[in-house]
Amino acid sequence: MTLDPVQQTLDRFPYQVNPHVAEARAHLTEWVRDTGLVLRDSARARFDHADFGWFAAMVYPRADARHAELTADWFAWLFLVDDQLDDGADGRDPQQLAEVMAAMRAVLTAADHGAALARRRDVPRAVSSLADLWQRTAPDASPRWRQRFVRHLQECLTTAATWEAGNRLAGIVPDEATYIANRRHTGAIYVCMDLIEIVERIDVPDVVHDSPPVRTALDAACNVVCWTNDVYSLDKERSLGEVHNLAYIVQHHHGLDRDAAVDRVVRAIRAETALFLSVEAAALADHPRHAAVLVPYLAGMRSWMRGNVDWSARTRRYRPAGSVDAAAPPAEYLEAALLGSQH
Repeated sequence: MTLDPVQQTLDRFPYQVNPHVAEARAHLTEWVRDTGLVLRDSARARFDHADFGWFAAMVYPRADARHAELTADWFAWLFLVDDQLDDGADGRDPQQLAEVMAAMRAVLTAADHGAALARRRDVPRAVSSLADLWQRTAPDASPRWRQRFVRHLQECLTTAATWEAGNRLAGIVPDEATYIANRRHTGAIYVCMDLIEIVERIDVPDVVHDSPPVRTALDAACNVVCWTNDVYSLDKERSLGEVHNLAYIVQHHHGLDRDAAVDRVVRAIRAETALFLSVEAAALADHPRHAAVLVPYLAGMRSWMRGNVDWSARTRRYRPAGSVDAAAPPAEYLEAALLGSQH
């Protein structure tokens, strides 16, 4: 089979699939039903097109069964909330968003990791399901990891809810540099990279995590993942009028046609992949005493870059509306009570 240019770029990283993919898929089907995140038939069809269980199996190939299930659930939650912020009415209601974000912060900072909120029926499903996720995640983590993860998740939700929403309301196509900086937050990719430590059962010290070579490697890997997603989702997003896509931003601001813009982004993905590889060795050389945590952390970034391109090339989530096997349009797949009250 001939690989497309993005797959060719990342083919240097090994293709891996977690052996617990079937368990992750089966568990995820039950979890989104039991939490009420996916109930309607149209929402179910849209959700099944994405195949988040397989996605988790591709990007966390070494996770045990419990963590394969957990990461698949996190993906479902992140994508479903992102869909609400992008396409739902609640994503354009500042007061409603403020209340939901406050409830989410309460979950993430509670001493019981949200156990009390998880039992309540008067909170949005996005909040009660987050409480379930956090109870299954936080006990495995150190205080510093929890602090870092919470910061990244809050930045993800806040940036998506304010910066992207503000651009849509004002009709703004962001400039390339601003988009690249914010894309790593709106794409929740720092959050997903944090989960490498949970899956691998490691705890990366701040002195390592925040060092220049590790930060450069992390940002390069995040850029590769986000820009790969933009290439594969371009046609679907443009069919919905979305402007938050690097290929479209390049096309818009540089006066290029679609194919030339995509080619430019693919070249940028190649450059970021090369940057990651060049600083990976420097990161290991700078922290020889922390090789036990840094080696699996960097390997997790490699798995993310490779697994994401394999999933993106296959998932039906990014089929344009109206195409064969395309997912339902926004008005038909959103669950009305996901961000709002259940009663």
